[in-house]
Amino acid sequence: MAPIHSRGRITFIYCLLNLSFTVIFCICFFLVYSEELPTYKSMPKGQAVPKVERAEFNGNPDSLFFNDGKRRIDFILVYEDESKSASEKKGSVMRRKTRRREFFEGSLMNMGVELEATQSVVDEKLIYVKVHMPFEVLCTYAEVLHIKLPIKPNDLAPQSSTYNCFTRHFYPSEDVIAKEPEFFTAPFRKDQLKCFFVKDKEQFFTPAMRSRMAYYILSRAPYEVRGNVKKFGFNKLLDGGVYKAAYPLHDCRFNVKSKEPSCPNERFLLFNEWAHPKSFYKMQPLDLIRKYFGEKIGIYFAWLGFYTVMLTLAAAVGLCCFIYGYTTRESSTWSKEVCDPQIGGEIIMCPQCDKICPYWRLNSTCESSKRLCIFDNYGTLVFAIFMSVLLIIASVVGVIVYRLAMFITFSSNLHSHLNNRKELEPFKEYVTPQMATSITASFISLIIIMILNNVYEKVAILITDFELPRTKTEYENSLTLKMFLFQFVNYYSSCFYIAFFKGKVVGYPGEPVYWLGTFRNEECDPGGCLTELTTQLSIIMTGKAIWNNIQEVLLPWLKNLMFRHCTQVSSEKVIPRWEQDYQLQPMGKLGLFYEYLEMVIQFGFVTLFVASFPLAPLLALFNNLCEIRIDAWKYTTQSRRAVPEKAQDIGAWQPILQGVAILAVATNAAIIAFTSDMIPRLVYYWAFSVSPYSGGSEHTMAGYINSSLSVFNISHFIEMKRPNEEITPYRDFRHPPGHPNQYDFSIYYWHVIAAKLAFMIVLEHIVYFTKFILSYMIPDVPEALKEQIKRERYLTQVILHETNIQHFKELMKPIADNLQSEIEEPELDLKV
Repeated sequence: MAPIHSRGRITFIYCLLNLSFTVIFCICFFLVYSEELPTYKSMPKGQAVPKVERAEFNGNPDSLFFNDGKRRIDFILVYEDESKSASEKKGSVMRRKTRRREFFEGSLMNMGVELEATQSVVDEKLIYVKVHMPFEVLCTYAEVLHIKLPIKPNDLAPQSSTYNCFTRHFYPSEDVIAKEPEFFTAPFRKDQLKCFFVKDKEQFFTPAMRSRMAYYILSRAPYEVRGNVKKFGFNKLLDGGVYKAAYPLHDCRFNVKSKEPSCPNERFLLFNEWAHPKSFYKMQPLDLIRKYFGEKIGIYFAWLGFYTVMLTLAAAVGLCCFIYGYTTRESSTWSKEVCDPQIGGEIIMCPQCDKICPYWRLNSTCESSKRLCIFDNYGTLVFAIFMSVLLIIASVVGVIVYRLAMFITFSSNLHSHLNNRKELEPFKEYVTPQMATSITASFISLIIIMILNNVYEKVAILITDFELPRTKTEYENSLTLKMFLFQFVNYYSSCFYIAFFKGKVVGYPGEPVYWLGTFRNEECDPGGCLTELTTQLSIIMTGKAIWNNIQEVLLPWLKNLMFRHCTQVSSEKVIPRWEQDYQLQPMGKLGLFYEYLEMVIQFGFVTLFVASFPLAPLLALFNNLCEIRIDAWKYTTQSRRAVPEKAQDIGAWQPILQGVAILAVATNAAIIAFTSDMIPRLVYYWAFSVSPYSGGSEHTMAGYINSSLSVFNISHFIEMKRPNEEITPYRDFRHPPGHPNQYDFSIYYWHVIAAKLAFMIVLEHIVYFTKFILSYMIPDVPEALKEQIKRERYLTQVILHETNIQHFKELMKPIADNLQSEIEEPELDLKV
């Protein structure tokens, strides 16, 4: 019976072993994959708040460490010592601020963060609290934030392209800015530290990562607990005046290398190779930008650089169209017939306003017709198709009323004023009432736009704050949409008015249409409103660019200059790194919001109305070449170091840009069809220049001017407005006096309308189809990047699998040893 009993015992032990294996495996699996978030427990009641270590400045202005020279400074908190303040404050307010600050700093130390306070060298009332994250704390929060860290060097062969072979000559020298090594990365796991590529624990987490994790802790540390109510986050302490500033440190001065041997001098390199004007022709060191400022700022400059490169092609095509129009302006049939004394000189046009406006000869618009031919030509049609593949009401009404009133004034006084002034005689042919009205109205529109920008910004922020979004991303997306809608109407309303409404509903001389019952609706120049739209765009784009550059360059520089002047210290004093950074401008709460908004508004000008102004991409290109260096100069020299943030894309701006690009197809098609004179010319050339509408047998543009004018009998004026002439022409397609349907639209008009609508439909379908094909053919993610992502996922899975097995073996080893010994004992009994 002993052998049978022994076999049953062995079977029972094996079953118990398998069950134990299963249970322990499940427990280990849960422990390995469950995320243990750190808890932000407040200090127990009665526990004394730990005091922050005090240390005097050691005299080293380039130091990025505590006084011991070992612990790196990851963040700086600045507060004013209320006990030394000259101003008299209420005792309760001062005590509350002190209590909150001490509780907050105690909470940080309770969470493992190390602090050191140093009195200011410049102002003895200011105290700088240096924040250091030990390696153990960094590992904990790197896992919480899922920060990707290197696991293995990239073993995939790099792929070169023709574009890279061309641009590599414009990158900074690798002797100056070393190429960043490429690694496969994986989200950090504290229990798998051995699996990561760790050469040096001090260098494993970059300064940007350390600052990001420090910001995360500072945003969640409690500063006051009352019952069940817990108040936390240093942002509220900043708003309440408990702290005056909080920021990560720059690693050195922007124009002088640090004397510290361990300092990488990345700020110095970025200034010399990126932000300095001498480097305007160089490609951006995006890897170093991302490493120093974080992914969010890195993505912004990558997108801005890509947008600028794309503008290069658009600017080249637009410039070619402009040159073509400029060289052919004299030979254009339109301008030749207008300027011909035998044609345009013999045509007397109807007055453009009531009573005081005189009759005028068509050849008086000779110069403006030549200018019109520069932009309104067949090259513009090609360019529009090319570009298509990529309080408010009160202000608009006010500008329109101004335009109507000033046109009447200029019409009655401008020519007489020019005739009386001999020194202005050369400008007589160029300065017309339409031009004077257009230029002055454009400047007024620009001023109104700049004023309303500030109003809309406050309204959008107020509405978004009222919504109380749950996360920062939701807040930014909501604010982005509101601000863009406000700015869209603000910037583009005057352009839309000129392009699609001005001169469209004016009636005819006998029955003009009046606006507000008083002002006669504006009429376009005989060649159309395209020239005026070009003037509007050029003034607003140029004025906006100049104003933005003043705000981005001059104002921060003046603020920093004034701050340094007000806090002057004797020249023999050495100022530490944290005080030098405190004297710089803080990063705005909205970060890169205004930079993106500026570029998106510019993108709208470049795409929505490019058919009227082919030089818009060229102006935008020049502006962006300056904008990249100005933003780089601002971030490296005038601003405190930004807190690094993660980002996958440009956020809510991407669908906005796509929407603008889609809308641009329709607006450019409508500009060519309804604002320019392109379609009426084509209709005349292909249909009305030959029989049965004409006696000619060959298609020609000769006679187009007469065909585009309609005749009006001035006897049909009301008595008080009747001029002396009997018959006078006006620009329209209507039946002449005496016709059974006099002054009604002629067959020419309906041919033109049909052609305009057909053109819009055909152009939109062609462009959208081409865009769809290109989007399908061009992958969103390059093949080389796809291979790298697959390789990275595979390696991550292998490492995680091996690590889990190793963990399980270590946990099972004691149990396996015990079971092995129990199994061996029955075997000995059997032998006995």
